[in-house]
Amino acid sequence: MKGKMISNLDRMEREGMERGMFDYKVEMDRILRQEVALGKGQEGGVKGASALILHRGEELYFNAFGEADSERGTPMSRDTIIRLYSMTKPVTAVAVMLLAERGRLDLWDPVSMYLPCFKGQKVWDETLGEVPAKRDNTIYDLLNMTSGITYPDENTEPGRRMKAMVDDFVARREQGERVDTKEYVRGIASIPLCFQPGDRWMYGFSADVLGGIVEAVSGMSYGAFLERELFEPLEMPDTRFYVPEGKRGRLAQHYDMTEKGVLIPHKGSHLGEYCGEDVAFESGGAGLVSTLDDYAHFAMMMVKKGTYKGRRIMGRKTVEFMTQNRLTASQARSVDWDSMRGYGYGCLMRVLMDQGAAGSNASLGEYGWDGWTGNYVTMDPCEELVLLYFIQRCGASVSAPVRRLRMAAYGALE
Repeated sequence: MKGKMISNLDRMEREGMERGMFDYKVEMDRILRQEVALGKGQEGGVKGASALILHRGEELYFNAFGEADSERGTPMSRDTIIRLYSMTKPVTAVAVMLLAERGRLDLWDPVSMYLPCFKGQKVWDETLGEVPAKRDNTIYDLLNMTSGITYPDENTEPGRRMKAMVDDFVARREQGERVDTKEYVRGIASIPLCFQPGDRWMYGFSADVLGGIVEAVSGMSYGAFLERELFEPLEMPDTRFYVPEGKRGRLAQHYDMTEKGVLIPHKGSHLGEYCGEDVAFESGGAGLVSTLDDYAHFAMMMVKKGTYKGRRIMGRKTVEFMTQNRLTASQARSVDWDSMRGYGYGCLMRVLMDQGAAGSNASLGEYGWDGWTGNYVTMDPCEELVLLYFIQRCGASVSAPVRRLRMAAYGALE
């Protein structure tokens, strides 16, 4: 069945090309339809997919296919609310840089200046065990993921300890306790680093610690700060750390893929996040939910160098600072993901540095990030282009369909 569905889509594309009427919107539709068609088969694919592409403020493309929630029969739509997971990180970087450009913090400040629990951190040595860190981590280390702070990971001792900590926090929350952002931050600080601060790049809970710093500096909860400084001025009513009861019918289900390639509803918590109304842990690395249009408002503010509908949200030079590679050659050696070929990294985002290595026709300086469930954003200041791709398949990361969609989007530009 799967092969038949795909062959029909390919046949329609071939017929269009033979007539010399290649249409980029048709091609983008085909990419999304094919992913949903695969999801209805026995391997690969998604339950639902949507995409939005904006160019110089004009809508170049939108469409949605499949279902946001198969069990309820809810179609994927423009106002579907999804879990952003790591697409939360660019928002957190902006929050930190807002405080920096106001002189409320300095990027070279030690983390312990705002969160004393990070004073005197240890580093894990495979031979010696815990050894003292040679220096304190800084806010700059956190922004560039060079802090040595890990995510849960069975392959390292700090990773195993981090997993045990998160599992304990989730279990306590499920028993009715309110384990808040401050407690998560203290827990993260108690785990030894995987390497000395600044030695290399490694993905981890750095952005969540930054959320704790924003709370400490602003005197507000992280969610309240984001609502006041970003979500209200950028007209993002559906972007929060929780989904109100009245909107939960729009929340997409996220799906796990079994070993047989069948999609089933995901159960449990990935990194301790929780989007119920009683949320206590406001995860700066993975906790936000949003919609296509909400996130597009944030992304357009970025490509417009800090302005939205004529109103300045943050400084032009601040956005320019945020959207450059900040890794040294030595640090970048550990950026070994396939999805990061040709990219540098800085302020919690990838930055395109080599089109050939990336296999992409995107502009040099294109930046953005993605989420655990496969959602993805491209922001291109040169073209004032925003591409958003929303799916909800756990562990999907950056896939071939994303690259095809991005290639087609740039191919559509005059």
